[in-house]
Amino acid sequence: MQNPTAAMLVIGDEILSGRTRDTNTNHLATRLTEVGIDLKEARVVSDDLDAIGAAVRALSERWDHVFTSGGIGPTHDDITADAIGAAFGAAVDVRADARALLEAHYARTGSELNEARLRMARIPKGATLIDNPVSTAPGFKIGNVHVMAGVPKVFHAMVESVIPTLTGGTPLVSASVRVDMGEGDLAPTLSAMVDRYPDLSFGSYPFQRKEGGFGSNLVVRGPDAARVGEAEAALRDAFGDAAA
Repeated sequence: MQNPTAAMLVIGDEILSGRTRDTNTNHLATRLTEVGIDLKEARVVSDDLDAIGAAVRALSERWDHVFTSGGIGPTHDDITADAIGAAFGAAVDVRADARALLEAHYARTGSELNEARLRMARIPKGATLIDNPVSTAPGFKIGNVHVMAGVPKVFHAMVESVIPTLTGGTPLVSASVRVDMGEGDLAPTLSAMVDRYPDLSFGSYPFQRKEGGFGSNLVVRGPDAARVGEAEAALRDAFGDAAA
């Protein structure tokens, strides 16, 4: 039985401009792999209503789960809720339960729940809230789309709120073998290994050696640890002294 599939949509001009580095995709990929959900696609879009909506619709139709990060804060360019509401044909407005969470939070901190902060309580109709134990302002789920904050600490916390609600498959295990050969030289042997182990996936990740020349980290992945171990041993044997 195949594992459930997922996609990631990163939203924000700051990512596309290079001002902010996206680390959320890496974190999500790691956590999904651990629970047996295969991340199949990742996209980055600007703070544009139509671009967000088009991407969400496309990903939602293709994959079992979609995760978004960014664009649900208190400023004018935080338009993710509106874009996703439009994509699902759902009206977006301040919702009582989300507002109550923010009211309690700002009362505790002695801050004002002003109009800007109240934007974080705007939720598409029919969505369910995603808990935010870091800064309270919730994410939400509508259809198969999980909408979460872009701030890494908050995103990580929301992912931990969502993971227990998902049905996973078989987690992948992996093994890595360093080979001090260029990809052009190792490719024939690696291709033979791919044919020998069709139930596993192989990747080659080249690097430049400090002492000169090239090498590659060969990574084998699969759901069966014993099978992965067998393939790792076969790689080491095939490449002999070039393997480390």
